[in-house]
Amino acid sequence: MAPPGPAGAHPTSAEPLSRSVFRKFLLMLCSLLTSLYVFYCLAERCQTLSGPVVGRSGGGEEAGTPGRGVPAGGPGELAAWPAAARRKRLLQVRPRPKRRPPAPRDDGEEAAGEEEPPGLAGSLGGSGAGSSVAETPPGTLALLLDEGSKQLPQAIIIGVKKGGTRALLEFLRVHPDVRAVGAEPHFFDRSYDKGLAWYRDLMPRTLDGQITMEKTPSYFVTREAPARISAMSKDTKLLVVVRDPVTRAVSDYTQTLSKRPDIPSFESLAFQNRSAGLVDRSWSAIQIGLYAEHLERWLRHFPARQMLFVSGERLVRDPAGELGRVQDFLGLKRIISDKHFYFNQTKGFPCLKKAEGSGRPHCLGKTKGRPHPE
Repeated sequence: MAPPGPAGAHPTSAEPLSRSVFRKFLLMLCSLLTSLYVFYCLAERCQTLSGPVVGRSGGGEEAGTPGRGVPAGGPGELAAWPAAARRKRLLQVRPRPKRRPPAPRDDGEEAAGEEEPPGLAGSLGGSGAGSSVAETPPGTLALLLDEGSKQLPQAIIIGVKKGGTRALLEFLRVHPDVRAVGAEPHFFDRSYDKGLAWYRDLMPRTLDGQITMEKTPSYFVTREAPARISAMSKDTKLLVVVRDPVTRAVSDYTQTLSKRPDIPSFESLAFQNRSAGLVDRSWSAIQIGLYAEHLERWLRHFPARQMLFVSGERLVRDPAGELGRVQDFLGLKRIISDKHFYFNQTKGFPCLKKAEGSGRPHCLGKTKGRPHPE
């Protein structure tokens, strides 16, 4: 061993070497912590992005694309998503709205107690679903990037009340190329005097290749609605959800009974003369179900090829099969499949495994699937 040097001599080469290793270690540790922090921030941000569709769609797998749920692999896997899904994902980045108690409606699908899918606006002028008409609120990524534009609807669910229109709309929203106002605008029956510019402003933003939709079941029985919709666009595609008119009338009565328990019995309202079997056609629950009479007005303004009648019964028994017909009618790729649904035995209705904008299962609200009186 060499004897120690005199005081003031330079340190041996071992000291600079150990300091160099220590500095490198500190640099690597700082880089690792910085990377973890950035990854954490990205992961937290990704949780606020709305997933465009649910589960792994049959259509996507056939096309060789990965599943369309929230990407497990982070931003790298997002790049492999179909372009339409990525665009819709960007358009849906928005703050969670405050929920307003919905107002009762007498002529459309009942709103009270319905479950709102998360990530949807809940005030007039928003683009949400469930309780009120809305547009994309200011400050969203879509507005910051100037993505998309508001268009008048190319397809409208015009009826019928208590036929299954809410279920159809919620199921269609799973498709990445469908953008829909969740609540009922009631433009062509209640607010026509406000003008098309007001109506367009209610619509969500869409990109090229996406369809704008709305649903208001009372349009089907509104005398002025066919001419007004035709004046907006003769190419509008119309969807009508129908079910057995007697079952529909009982469902309509059940909804009213839940709000007004003191109303007369179904039989006393449905019949002018019970012993003679004479039906009271003037009662609204019966009148709505006279499908042929209402259809005559629509056929004066639209050819039959622009109307699709959706079976409310098949929408319950085989939602994927009925949605396949709807996707074909709208010119959409068949993406919604059996993999998106499960049957809720308690409610007696099919539910979405994951709703638009959420990673959780979603069933329609408590007002759907009420037990009917005998």
